[in-house]
Amino acid sequence: MKVAVLDMYEGVPNEGMRCIRELLMDFSEQQQIPLQLNEFDVRLQQQVPDLGYDVYISSGGPGSPLDSAGNAWEEAYFGWLNSVLAWNEVPGNRKKHIFLICHSFQIVCRYFSLATVCRRKSPAFGVFPVHKTEAGMEELLFSGLPDPFYIVDSRNWQVTQPDDEKLAAMGAQVLTIEKERPHVPLERATMAIRFNPYMTGTQFHPEADAAGMRKYLLQPARKQRVIQEHGEEKYRSMLELLAEPDKILLTHNTLLPNFLLEALQRQQQYT
Repeated sequence: MKVAVLDMYEGVPNEGMRCIRELLMDFSEQQQIPLQLNEFDVRLQQQVPDLGYDVYISSGGPGSPLDSAGNAWEEAYFGWLNSVLAWNEVPGNRKKHIFLICHSFQIVCRYFSLATVCRRKSPAFGVFPVHKTEAGMEELLFSGLPDPFYIVDSRNWQVTQPDDEKLAAMGAQVLTIEKERPHVPLERATMAIRFNPYMTGTQFHPEADAAGMRKYLLQPARKQRVIQEHGEEKYRSMLELLAEPDKILLTHNTLLPNFLLEALQRQQQYT
């Protein structure tokens, strides 16, 4: 399996790329298949992959998903994306699979005008439940996950108010939504969409691993910042949820591995 990872972190230190690499290596070992992995620095070097890959994973990243509209790196990025979408439209072509994470998910929703993309009233950071929609209940990538299931969320921006007509025209379906908060009069964010049979995205971080997140939260500077922004009770709750095997560990071990397995099985149909 040939995998291209589109690095959207713009040189900012992060846990996301490590988690993606480790997930891919674990999948290769478990399935006993050779794996070619290449990474592309999209935002700093305007690097994008060609059509020579089976799977594309586009990472999360910092900053506004609105302010980059029209930038040279975005033109290159959407040139790549449209080329893959066009390839998959051709009957008989061996299909290429795309997974979009957080920032990538947000800019694609903005690009196709599928929903409102705006700044959150306050940052979302921590471990939260997300709820499956009716389509999400049937989604194979969520096979093995309960409803709700728990995710790692880290964002200042959000996708809300999906446009049902544009989603339907594209053949897309909303798969999960933010937890219900009856006491908060704000829109529930759209947390996952299947855009077409070969492209899915989440506004959360399915690659996040519990051990790495825990190590990250225990750093003194990070601990102090989280307590300042969210309170000590929320900080302790995050650590407790990370320790539970049916929460983040289950999501980490299920969602992206299911995506990779689906891509592998479809790929094998062409061999």
